[in-house]
Amino acid sequence: MAAKKNIIPRDISWLSFNARVLQEANDPTVPLKERIRFLGIHSNNQDEFFRVRVATLKRMQEVMKKGVKAAMHLEKSPDFILGEIHRIVLQQQNEFARIWENIVKELAKEKVFLITEKQISKEQQAFIEKYYDEQVSPNLIPLMIEDIPQMPYLRDKSIYLGVVMRKKKSAYHQKYALIEIPAKAVGRFVLLPSRQGEKHIMLLEDVIRYNLPHIFSYFGYDHFSAHIFKVTKDAELDIDNDIATDTAQRIERSLKKRREGRPVRFVYDKEMDAGLLEYLMRRLNLSRKDNLIPGGRIHNFRHFMDFPDVLPARNARKPSFIHPALDDGKRITDVVQQQDVMLSFPYHDFTSLIHLLREAAMDPDVSTIKLTAYRLASNSRIINALINAVRNGKKVTVVIELRARFDEEANLEWKKILEQEGVKVLIGFPNLKVHAKLCLIRKKVKNKTIQYGFVSTGNLNEKTARIYGDFCLMTSNRLIMADINRVFNHLEKPTPTMAQLRLCKTLLVCPVNMRKTLHAHINREIAHAKAGKPARIIIKVNSLSDELLITHLYKAAEAGVEIKMIIRGIFCARFDAVKLTKQQQPYCISIVDEYLEHARILVFHNQGKPDVYISSADFMVRNLDHRIEAAAPVTDPEIKQELLDILEIQLSDNVKARRLDKELKNEYVKPVGKKKTKSQVEVYRYLAQKKISSPAHPRFDDRHYVILD
Repeated sequence: MAAKKNIIPRDISWLSFNARVLQEANDPTVPLKERIRFLGIHSNNQDEFFRVRVATLKRMQEVMKKGVKAAMHLEKSPDFILGEIHRIVLQQQNEFARIWENIVKELAKEKVFLITEKQISKEQQAFIEKYYDEQVSPNLIPLMIEDIPQMPYLRDKSIYLGVVMRKKKSAYHQKYALIEIPAKAVGRFVLLPSRQGEKHIMLLEDVIRYNLPHIFSYFGYDHFSAHIFKVTKDAELDIDNDIATDTAQRIERSLKKRREGRPVRFVYDKEMDAGLLEYLMRRLNLSRKDNLIPGGRIHNFRHFMDFPDVLPARNARKPSFIHPALDDGKRITDVVQQQDVMLSFPYHDFTSLIHLLREAAMDPDVSTIKLTAYRLASNSRIINALINAVRNGKKVTVVIELRARFDEEANLEWKKILEQEGVKVLIGFPNLKVHAKLCLIRKKVKNKTIQYGFVSTGNLNEKTARIYGDFCLMTSNRLIMADINRVFNHLEKPTPTMAQLRLCKTLLVCPVNMRKTLHAHINREIAHAKAGKPARIIIKVNSLSDELLITHLYKAAEAGVEIKMIIRGIFCARFDAVKLTKQQQPYCISIVDEYLEHARILVFHNQGKPDVYISSADFMVRNLDHRIEAAAPVTDPEIKQELLDILEIQLSDNVKARRLDKELKNEYVKPVGKKKTKSQVEVYRYLAQKKISSPAHPRFDDRHYVILD
């Protein structure tokens, strides 16, 4: 086990990732609307961080205060980490405010103005009054909170106006009220009548502020002040172990309990009336020791990811395109039975995956479709294809992970819809999330069973596939398909020993053989390095926090293995803590750009015959030991070279790449010479220029025939 001092605390490293998102909002080369979107992403990320990670740390803190020794993987005490989190979050809050102030100035140059209730014209006043009466008022329930014995339930993702009402004749006579901003029902942004050539936008809370005298007219108050605040709550599900209740019912019950989660953060307008702030803290059982974060006038910036389309289009996103192997009119099914196809999202069009399932749904020879689903689009064409398959007489099995964080309710709903249509739905295991992205399609042709399908690094979600960088291997490779079949056998008929998973020889599967195989690959590279042979490892994952793997990588670096890593998010390694020469230091970067780098690729040099995998798993304890994950080897020479080329392009990025180091400085990689490489642009160009070529190597005629277990 690595010494704790050799590991960067996971939560501190995550905050460093969110700082990289903030850097994008500050980058003047990024289109203005995208910069606003990055502020929204930063805000949304931070909300989820507090709902999950800070909530977990607070639970650990309470356990340790009770004298119970917590079995947890922490580099520092919860008290220390929570203190650091508070310090860093306040720093980022100040940087956020500075960036937003600059963006407001740049919006003004584009004649776009975000105005408040104090800046409106007579025409806009009339518009706002009418808009409030017709659109806002039916969705508003003002609460006189001093008259309510129990503090009303405050929604976790909502923002609230805390209202102070006074009478000018008496400074002592005042009342407090609470108004939930109905952004979900009405929308956060209101486009106002504007002067020629200008766009005036008002936030919904300012529309409500303007109408406060109208809302509370029957109370006789004549002075109002109102300030925004929001509460972030513990979002961890407490799932009981009542064996008389099925898992779906337990999760439904836990989702209802989530409403009662204790507050872990209180964010408020720093100009809020002091009396109201003290009153809210008392009613919410908050103290000055809690995460009380003063901010500006605007909160819930996540809504700004959908900022109105009022800015001139610049640097328009390039459209995705059909993979060249699938773009000649052939059935996708026929192509996949002849050759492997690697889809690279968002560059390649996601519809190819949907068409594969649609073809299977209509193919009279197809008998079975099995698929794992973690996060689905709200209007999923994947689900539509599966429902059509059932209606065409196919046996369809879908594994839905009901504990996909913050998608629990949506997945419960998909479960009901699929079951109503006759799909067999499996919901995973109590202590083992199903995170692998697998599909198996089975058909019979002339008494021969054919299996084909895919292994993916990302979710089967056509919406996120437009902005998430992922890989999907469409294949009929008999060895891969045999292992996928074994995974589904286990999911359908699980055993405590995971016997079916342990039979997998080609796929790396968590929690049975992936960790062991990764260590074996690293050991082989170490042996080659010690023997004076070339040794190299390339790792591209979302997060690296597993101490055992980090320690093994330290040993590899010490032995002289060349290590290169592309880690988007959490990066807990501290190679500076190991005695390495300058030549032995790994090259570690994070790329944050227009697309979210979500793919996982692993490369082990193997004396010039590299082992290359795509994987659903990050290098974290939760993935390797507490989830069902799958990594597939890439054996097709052309696809393997394509992945190596893409990795080389990304490792050459000197525009959006940041160096990862112990100081968490997020310094950009500086160009050497004049050539600038923006990897997402170059990968698009690389894939777009590829031509359809005939196979340069023989195909085995029986590669897609499988003897079923």
